[in-house]
Amino acid sequence: MPLHALEPKRLYRQIAEQLRSLITAGEWPVGARLPAERDLARQLGVSRPSVREALIAMEVEGWVEVRTGSGVYVLERTGHTPAGRTTEIPPDEWGPLELIRARRVVEGEVAAMAATQAKRKHIEAMAKALASMKADADRGVLPLEGDRAFHTAVVESCANVVLIETVQRFWDSRRGPLFERLGGHFETVESWCSAIEEHEAILDAIRNHDAAGARLAMHAHMEKSHARFSASFRKTKTRGLLKKQEHSMQEPPKPTPSKTDHKKKALKK
Repeated sequence: MPLHALEPKRLYRQIAEQLRSLITAGEWPVGARLPAERDLARQLGVSRPSVREALIAMEVEGWVEVRTGSGVYVLERTGHTPAGRTTEIPPDEWGPLELIRARRVVEGEVAAMAATQAKRKHIEAMAKALASMKADADRGVLPLEGDRAFHTAVVESCANVVLIETVQRFWDSRRGPLFERLGGHFETVESWCSAIEEHEAILDAIRNHDAAGARLAMHAHMEKSHARFSASFRKTKTRGLLKKQEHSMQEPPKPTPSKTDHKKKALKK
């Protein structure tokens, strides 16, 4: 069954529908690994981020399992994911990578406005949110609440209800099943430490009333966020490497037998 080029309208859902149809038709049996994202993107005539969103949607719905460091594999349709349950994705949910691209456009201008309009109370709110992010990261907790508070403080300094509600809608979507599952694969305390540094650059520009600098800092933050969520599924996770290191510390390798040991064994025989 051939793949067909698609039009960009809720693209990830169209891609997922085609892939589900191919799985149902037996193109990829249970246990098979799907082609690489770049190959699927080329055949479908879409971007790799759109394919990534479709694969995440299919994982949430229990069609495939994403094994970071290996690839994406077809599951038996038992109604459950490896985690034990499936989630139905709302038909109007935004794709997480598309969402980041939209945030870059809107929040870049919001940051520029904040640099010219923010009052002391707004700057203090941003600084407090940033401190909360650092405290959570130091405790090994993903600093989502502080992140939301930071971006909320930035947009509230613009005193524009439409912009405030738009950014809040972005954050509501950030908590959807697609974004949460994507974050489960790629968000780590280490990646958030990088994000905190990006927030510091945004705050510095706003505090210095540098509109162009604030815009560029927000753009850089969103571009790096997009890159973090676009890493290959076949690339080993940092947290996975840490587990391996812990395991090797608990079970030290056995010493290699010396020549003397071999001679002793030979004498015993």
